[in-house]
Amino acid sequence: MIKYSINDLEKITGIKAHTIRIWEKRYNVVCPQRTDTNIRFYNDEDLKKLLNISTLNKHGFKISDIIKLSHEGLCQKVLEISNTSNDYESYINNLIVSMIEMDEDKFEKVLTSAVIKIGFERTITNIIYKFLEKVGLLWQVGTINPAQEHFITNLIRQKLILAIDGQENSPKPDAKTFLLFLPEKELHELGLLFYSYIIKRAGHRVIYLGQSVPLKDILEVIKIRNADFILTYFVAALDAKEIPLYLKKISEGFSGNDIFITGYQVDQIEEKLPQNIKTLRDAEEFKSYLNRI
Repeated sequence: MIKYSINDLEKITGIKAHTIRIWEKRYNVVCPQRTDTNIRFYNDEDLKKLLNISTLNKHGFKISDIIKLSHEGLCQKVLEISNTSNDYESYINNLIVSMIEMDEDKFEKVLTSAVIKIGFERTITNIIYKFLEKVGLLWQVGTINPAQEHFITNLIRQKLILAIDGQENSPKPDAKTFLLFLPEKELHELGLLFYSYIIKRAGHRVIYLGQSVPLKDILEVIKIRNADFILTYFVAALDAKEIPLYLKKISEGFSGNDIFITGYQVDQIEEKLPQNIKTLRDAEEFKSYLNRI
């Protein structure tokens, strides 16, 4: 059984630990168990309930009214909010619940509702990216297993691939060619797929090499194919100290052309990078660049 501390619940749900304790005593909202050494802990059911309560509470429902709802009534109210509200947090909370329960139908309903309301790109940048940050937090506290993460990331991956396939196959007359890949041992592909979608949507060509591509293979591809730009993503595969040397080697093999880098580890780079290496804060910055070429 997965165990959460009250601080874990605060980080994931956004509800202060002090508030959770008050709700426990006053309303019996959750019932923590205790270890053999008398340390309080919470389980998945407590987390899911607090996520749902958090969503309703942020939309003006009083806790005294929320606790009167049955489990089914609580879930129904949350789904109604997701269908009528533009609040990203409610979508994110519902996605977390669908991941914990491994409920594909719930995932589909939440994601479809978001796409209809705010569009595919805003759903990815404002909901999915932030949801994945929460998934990272759940990993840090050790409260999700690999099967749950693979379940949800594969569902998101399918959506991204469908969106990419749905783009026009005929690039615009002045289309540029982008070479996209992940460094060796890097398997976190969702961000790279989204950038592929953005590039194709803008009418450019993509050479997509995917996950875990050895550096020597990248340098060979550069010789074989005439790409105008390279884009790669750094999440966790390389040690942050190794990235500058890695980029220097690619820069030397692709001199005169821009190389875009993004991802969690990019913010950790302290060394000065070659002139043709361009760091991206987010997808919006990249879209602005595409509009200028």
